[in-house]
Amino acid sequence: MIDRDVLARALGAKAGRHAEVSRLLEQPEVVSNIARLTSLSRELGQLAAHARLFKSIDDAHSAIADAQEILESDDEEMRELAEMELSTNHEALLELWPKVEDLLAEDDEMGARDAILEIRAGVGGAEAALFAGELFNMYSQFCATHRLKIDVIDSNPGEMGGFKEITAEVRGAGAFRSLGFESGGHRVQRVPKTESQGRIHTSAVTVAVLPKAEEVDVDIDWVKDVREDKMRAGGPGGQKVNKTESAIRLTHLETGLTVHIQDEKSQHKNRAQARSILIARVFDHHRQIADKARAAQRKGMIGSGDRSQRIRTYNFPQSRVTDHRIEFSLHDLQGVLMGRLDDFHDRLRQAEKEARLEQLADDLTRDAEESSGGE
Repeated sequence: MIDRDVLARALGAKAGRHAEVSRLLEQPEVVSNIARLTSLSRELGQLAAHARLFKSIDDAHSAIADAQEILESDDEEMRELAEMELSTNHEALLELWPKVEDLLAEDDEMGARDAILEIRAGVGGAEAALFAGELFNMYSQFCATHRLKIDVIDSNPGEMGGFKEITAEVRGAGAFRSLGFESGGHRVQRVPKTESQGRIHTSAVTVAVLPKAEEVDVDIDWVKDVREDKMRAGGPGGQKVNKTESAIRLTHLETGLTVHIQDEKSQHKNRAQARSILIARVFDHHRQIADKARAAQRKGMIGSGDRSQRIRTYNFPQSRVTDHRIEFSLHDLQGVLMGRLDDFHDRLRQAEKEARLEQLADDLTRDAEESSGGE
């Protein structure tokens, strides 16, 4: 367990920010600014658990202090009551501190959001596209088990099945927290159906899981910051799905990020979907930059979502799935492909918790040293 003084300072800072945001939400200039009001209201909700936990710990400490004063009393009955009060509140604190660790280690602001799931076939051609389809099926079954709703936004089928690319929205409580560890490179090792000599091939698929963002999260001027191209939607083999220019491609000029949507026959619906995904990608782009800057100060990048990071290998001949971030393997490949990812996620979540608490301790120590050095 991390030092309790460190935990107390971190929790106190969160509770202090909760009180500050509460005061800001009472100011007329904030109430009249919809974007600011929305952002602060969301932050207040995210900090509510920190404030409640801080109060519970503060109340327990106050009760202990009061009981210790009563122990000096000459009244034997009062001393017995004080001893009971001490025991009760010490036990309460023993239960509260692990909750503080869990809460501070949790990226609650992102974790509670819906998610955008993107799967792209990489090296391996048709075989990679087939595996991309299997991964989408794996996530679909995982979502069904965890009461998450998954809806396809756009897809580009592979020539022999599967997908060259598929994008879906995942909705439900803690959607991003549930799937966030899946971002990165997934490698498959097996004998393709088209392989006549029985040789094992290696193919790759890239998965990106983005927290669903809203327009208040990023500052995008849809006229000045984004180029919009309209085109006819194309089907398999180059055939036209329809004769109208319903497909939409958006390009964010600053970052170069692009989104192409053609699934809907309505140009208006495709534009709305494309904007939603572009907002998420721009938001995630800036989030990635900030995360990498913070991660540069520590060794591990568990759950960083780095797209270049190879995170998992699916070895069919050995029925083995290995997560390289935690060096953990399961010899239950079919079970994993049926959506049984919890064994990986539980271990990844614990590793991420330890890394974040270590980073929290380092940050607070550094802040304290800078404050004392500046005095």
